[in-house]
Amino acid sequence: MRSIVVGTDGSETAERAVRQAGDLAKATGASLHIVSAHGGAVPADVTSALLEKSAGSLHVRGIDCECHARQGDPAEAILTVADEESADVIVVGNKGMHGSRRFLLGSVPDKISHHAPCSVLIIRTT
Repeated sequence: MRSIVVGTDGSETAERAVRQAGDLAKATGASLHIVSAHGGAVPADVTSALLEKSAGSLHVRGIDCECHARQGDPAEAILTVADEESADVIVVGNKGMHGSRRFLLGSVPDKISHHAPCSVLIIRTT
């Protein structure tokens, strides 16, 4: 494994996925890429700040990462970075993947699992 991509929106459940991705990167020696999307109600400076917070929590544990702030749809942002970085795996949390609403709303984990250019590891975060 050479490259891991994980997305975050700064929520506690997303940060659980970031921690797990960090553990996987540390165990395998893979590079870690954290992605967050901005636009609409989320300004770019807020996205940058939450990426810095996520990266900081990993650096404290001795895990290096690269941050990617992207404009637009979160799932698209994660998939694009996965393509750009030739990711071996995308790590996502399971939040939003339960109940019949997922079929109507289309959650980020669902979109990623259906369109990923690589394997997807779904972390139980709820």
